[in-house]
Amino acid sequence: MTGTPLVPPRLRDDCFAMPQGVSWVPVDTALARLRAVLTPMTGVESVTAIDASGRVLAADCIARRSNPPRPNSAVDGYGFAHSATGRGVQRLPLVAGRAAAGQPFDGAVPAGSAIRILTGAILPDGVDTVVLEEDCASDGRIVVFDGPVKPRANTRTAGEDVKQGEIALTSGHRLRPPDLALLSALGIAAVTVFRPLRVGVLSTGDEIIGDPSQDAAPHQIFDANRPMLLALAQSLGCTPIDLGHVRDDPALIRDRLNQGATLADVILTSGGASAGDEDHISSLLRNEGTLSSWRIAMKPGRPLALALWQGIPVFGLPGNPVAALVCALIFARPALSLMAGAGWPKPQGFAVPAAFSKSKKAGRREYLRARIDADGHAEVFASEGSGRISGLSWATGLVELPDAALEVRPGTPVCFLPYGSFGM
Repeated sequence: MTGTPLVPPRLRDDCFAMPQGVSWVPVDTALARLRAVLTPMTGVESVTAIDASGRVLAADCIARRSNPPRPNSAVDGYGFAHSATGRGVQRLPLVAGRAAAGQPFDGAVPAGSAIRILTGAILPDGVDTVVLEEDCASDGRIVVFDGPVKPRANTRTAGEDVKQGEIALTSGHRLRPPDLALLSALGIAAVTVFRPLRVGVLSTGDEIIGDPSQDAAPHQIFDANRPMLLALAQSLGCTPIDLGHVRDDPALIRDRLNQGATLADVILTSGGASAGDEDHISSLLRNEGTLSSWRIAMKPGRPLALALWQGIPVFGLPGNPVAALVCALIFARPALSLMAGAGWPKPQGFAVPAAFSKSKKAGRREYLRARIDADGHAEVFASEGSGRISGLSWATGLVELPDAALEVRPGTPVCFLPYGSFGM
């Protein structure tokens, strides 16, 4: 690509601010607010189509040729002009030669004659219909089959898949292996894509040990959030940037945030996002950046800090790994997708019978670690405790319970959101 790279617009300093008087924010309200204020945050580049898997299109892809480019045979058999056939037994003389894929017949087939033709072969002039080989008898000189045969049977028309000049794939589409097949078939050798969104991940806390190979004292814990969030960013097609772990020291955190602002397009932090004495992330973002603390009416993961640091969006996730992942899936995942140019995806859930009982109160949305059992019912992890990290690994998705009160009994329909619907 030539010319000056496009520079995306920066976010307004107050973009994350909630209206005055808003305290507990329903999940849908928070999602709508995020969607309204975010924009793509990355430039564009041109790459070869064969190297574009996982990339997000920044421009429509236009077919350079039709697929198929010419009418061709869908089966192995014999081709002829339909107008020369009728009812009853048909006997047609065969012309010398054959038509095969990559080996077109050089000439025309006279009306009332037939030609041996193989799957994928371009229909020679004079051929508009093909009869299946298994429905014919031939001695090499004539071919015999029962009529009538449907016009254009067993043939493909030119451009019946995609026509030259049509839009094959639209801007904002994340390319998958089947898409690369389509691009190649249409002669599209290069595509314009968004540069992968760079996602920095930072952990804070004196109790955190960043390296699991080290020894940890009884009052210390190993960093579970950073590897989880880095892997999530990568699974979403982003470029993960490990900003490491820093102690609860405002100067160290400030330096690491400054570093992140030069390396990343967006930063995910975990821990220190509330209002406690050691919540230095919140304090720094409030005093030296632009911070809006959202109290989301959901379980787990109520606190969600959203801020700008040197113009870079910062998502302050809860420190608890269960809450951090749920908040990341529900809020950060669609936000990162939008900032990456791929639009705002909604997780695709489906109703299944519950294999559990629960009396849910009104007022907040709840997400339970769950998986589908052998009978197709949703079973939930034995404990709702947010410290039970093993439940994240045990689960294959989340059961989403609505904001309203709900009595769940075995067999009650519940919404199951597979991990796969979140891109992981």
